[in-house]
Amino acid sequence: MNTSEQKRAVVLGCGLVGSIMARELAKDDRFDVTVADVAEENLARLHDEKSVKTTLVDLGDAKHVRVLVADYDIVLGALPSRIGLEALGAVIDAGKPYCDISFMPQDALSLDDRAKAAGVTAIVDCGVSPGLSNMMVGFADAQLDRVDTAVIYVGGLPKAKTWPFQYKAPFAPSDVLEEYTRPARLVENGAIVIKPALSEPELIELPRAGALEAFNTDGLRSLLTTVKIPNMKEKTLRYPGHVELMRVFRETGLFSKEPVEVNGVTVRPLDVTSKLLFPLWKLEEGEEEFTVLRTVVEGVKDGKRVRYTFDLYDEYCAESNMSSMARTTAFPNVIAATLVATGEFTEPGVFPPELIARRPGLFELFVDRLAARGVHITTRVETLDALND
Repeated sequence: MNTSEQKRAVVLGCGLVGSIMARELAKDDRFDVTVADVAEENLARLHDEKSVKTTLVDLGDAKHVRVLVADYDIVLGALPSRIGLEALGAVIDAGKPYCDISFMPQDALSLDDRAKAAGVTAIVDCGVSPGLSNMMVGFADAQLDRVDTAVIYVGGLPKAKTWPFQYKAPFAPSDVLEEYTRPARLVENGAIVIKPALSEPELIELPRAGALEAFNTDGLRSLLTTVKIPNMKEKTLRYPGHVELMRVFRETGLFSKEPVEVNGVTVRPLDVTSKLLFPLWKLEEGEEEFTVLRTVVEGVKDGKRVRYTFDLYDEYCAESNMSSMARTTAFPNVIAATLVATGEFTEPGVFPPELIARRPGLFELFVDRLAARGVHITTRVETLDALND
């Protein structure tokens, strides 16, 4: 394709996920792809990728982001959560469409009016969970006359269980510790309730993954306000026994951010714990891991109770040397960016994935395009009355 006809795309962040976004988008000859990062060692991930340009930029500075993206037609975000909202605001102010996976602690929808005023389309939280899990809930919600419950189970785990943690982190370990400390917001009987992280552990048996332990985490995010479902929760999955160990760590104070003095030195227990844990939790190059996601939505259709069960199971790809968690996070965002850049979805505003999936045909499109990349989602629909449940 003539380069003058190509869309210019820039990926913000060249970490494990951002580098995969850049590689994947560059396979599509409709795009001329650049990836930006503050660290040369991150950009070196793509030193052998001739179809991707790289640029060194401090993406923690919103002014630098705004200047950078001005020359591009579509922007993809793969930045740390702590700078996600500022980057979103900068891209909106530059008037550029944006598709992002940053698990920002702030409410991205707070910038909805700003995006509409600027005529910008922004799709946020578009990874695996949040991301595909939201789409599953949004799609089922659109099909049913009434939805009563939605439960999301999600986890990324090493295939080999190793003592004592039986865990490796497929994404930033600091974000893992957030799951163990941040209170979980759930919806019960139509009201938002807050429960401790790691609470209400339960065992669940999943195809191919086997027996796993699920516990409450704060992953509903935009679903708390965008859908009217009276009972919703997200639970993270680990191998049995991990939850109890992390609860002991937390109750001992090892996850505390409050400084303590030890032999005349002031430290935060969380910093010491992180320093000790992270090397042990690092996935080795080529280490096999998997991602598992199950979303169950129940409600009523035509006077009958109906259950939607969505399942995703994906493993490390040896051929491409891609971790499962990285690719199942990167691919949905690439698909979203392609939709926006090619004019298939251009409505101004900030859109979480559940609102995208409510549009006729878009959830199916994501499922098909993921399958073409080797990531498969199955959907089972049961009429519960007929099953005498």
